[in-house]
Amino acid sequence: MPGILFTIESGDEKLSWSGAAGLDDITKKDSLSPEQTFRIASVTKTYVAASILRLMEKGKLTLDDPISKHLSEEHAAILSQDYDVDKITVRQILRHSAGLFDHTHAPEFFDIILQTPSHEWTRTEQLRMCVEKGEPIDPPGQQFSYSDTGYVILGGLIERYTGKSLDAGIKELLGLEKLGLARTDFERVDPATDKLRIHQYFQGMDTYGFSPTMDYFGGGGFLSTTQELVDFFQALFQGKIFENPETLQLMLEPVTYTEKAQMDYQMGMYRVKVNGLDAYCHSGFWGTQVLYIPELDLYLAANYSAGWRGSAVAPIFGKILEEK
Repeated sequence: MPGILFTIESGDEKLSWSGAAGLDDITKKDSLSPEQTFRIASVTKTYVAASILRLMEKGKLTLDDPISKHLSEEHAAILSQDYDVDKITVRQILRHSAGLFDHTHAPEFFDIILQTPSHEWTRTEQLRMCVEKGEPIDPPGQQFSYSDTGYVILGGLIERYTGKSLDAGIKELLGLEKLGLARTDFERVDPATDKLRIHQYFQGMDTYGFSPTMDYFGGGGFLSTTQELVDFFQALFQGKIFENPETLQLMLEPVTYTEKAQMDYQMGMYRVKVNGLDAYCHSGFWGTQVLYIPELDLYLAANYSAGWRGSAVAPIFGKILEEK
């Protein structure tokens, strides 16, 4: 494991600590620092889901709207080849129950990434891959099936209704700059944030040069630090993101299906057990996880620069809790 970044903070901030261990670039053998940024990948979905709920608060959409009401003509035409976009709702996409094939599961997706890491992806290209390389999973609303493609669609809605880039639209809807999250940016937006980005590894490969567009349109995209991940989760759970307290309750509303889901997923958030304690969390492909433990009013975030294996929860969280 080249390195780990970590932050722990209590809700009252009497406990607040960040640390780093290991190397950034293993060829240079330079040490990691706690203030460094990294690709948070699917943890971006928490920000996207919260942004969609903010659009709901603003009256731009309702969760039971068919997605056809909000898609561009081009994207509606692409998806309609395989899906009835009049029967897929915004709520179902938020919960990963829309039955959408995940374009990242197409073998061609990683073939392109590994053979041409600099390939510049587009949202349209990824939606086409969803339709052309896979079949619908289930009828909408029946089962959980995690799909990056769904959040790529939601990213497009944020851009449409804010009239801004996804980075700027999310920041506006969630007030990230007012929260002081200066190092939470989509890659290529702020050179200072980009400069702090660590090297992240996949199957022994340094992915630093991989184009961020592989995961840039809502399924992922943000760079952040472990401290700012904790700061955002704290703002979310302390009622500083939504206008109405009921919106957070809606975001975290439990969901059940006829068959047990692989994840206890709500909207941009899912529940896990950490040392027997309930926690809300999200993780990301490149080794990121952030969680909130209500019973302890405790927030934790970590990035393993080469990921971790064998558990749904980053091992460092359980080890830290054993020390409490």
